[in-house]
Amino acid sequence: MLELILQGGKLSTSQVSDLEAQFDSTREKYSCDVNVLPSGFDPKQVKMVISDMDSTLISIECVDEIADYANVKDKVSEITEQAMRGELDFAQSLTARVKLLAGLDESALQKVYDDRLTLNPGAEEMLTALKANDIKFTLVSGGFTFFTDRLKPRLGIDYTLANTLERKDGKLTGAVVGDIVGAEAKAEFLLARCDELGISPSQVLAIGDGANDLKMMSVAGVGVAYYAKPKVQLEADCALNHTGLDGLIGLLGLD
Repeated sequence: MLELILQGGKLSTSQVSDLEAQFDSTREKYSCDVNVLPSGFDPKQVKMVISDMDSTLISIECVDEIADYANVKDKVSEITEQAMRGELDFAQSLTARVKLLAGLDESALQKVYDDRLTLNPGAEEMLTALKANDIKFTLVSGGFTFFTDRLKPRLGIDYTLANTLERKDGKLTGAVVGDIVGAEAKAEFLLARCDELGISPSQVLAIGDGANDLKMMSVAGVGVAYYAKPKVQLEADCALNHTGLDGLIGLLGLD
């Protein structure tokens, strides 16, 4: 798909506003993404990309698919949608969803990974381009370590953060171990990795689809909504709604 990118620093606020109507028609007519990069953001200086997992790097919401094996997918999916739209507190919503999984055999987690988890289009191309340009990739998730721990070595991911499902005697207990990874934790993890790498948050691109990704997007140099919920589309700096994750290659001007 065609992707057009304009550098916001070369346009005044009024010019950008005037062009938005034209951009909307271009997006619709040519099924492409047109983005204006924030003023002061230099894509050539990006040293880290931080991404949500569910419905961003991968095509599924893991908790919803796990719930299918417990015959409560409809109920869990409804809560997930509300949380991603920002209508529910994320920590409370995750606690409620995980509680519905109590008693499920832990083998369901492996079944979801083996049979249902797929990468979103362009993910592997994006990761290859980032590695070739020495850009770190960080995966943060309100989902579960069962999946991030397997994706990390498989894809060569540099850093991961997620929630841990409590298991006992081969069953899910319906609880999460420790503090829940939500919006604040994602933003804090971004800042901690910046300190570790000796880079500025302005050198980070953050991408996600749900309301719990907005804090890390606001901290990063640029926030990208990926086929995201309306609230995220409205607040993010850029949006990908036509290309795959390989759209980030063009957004960052990578070879």
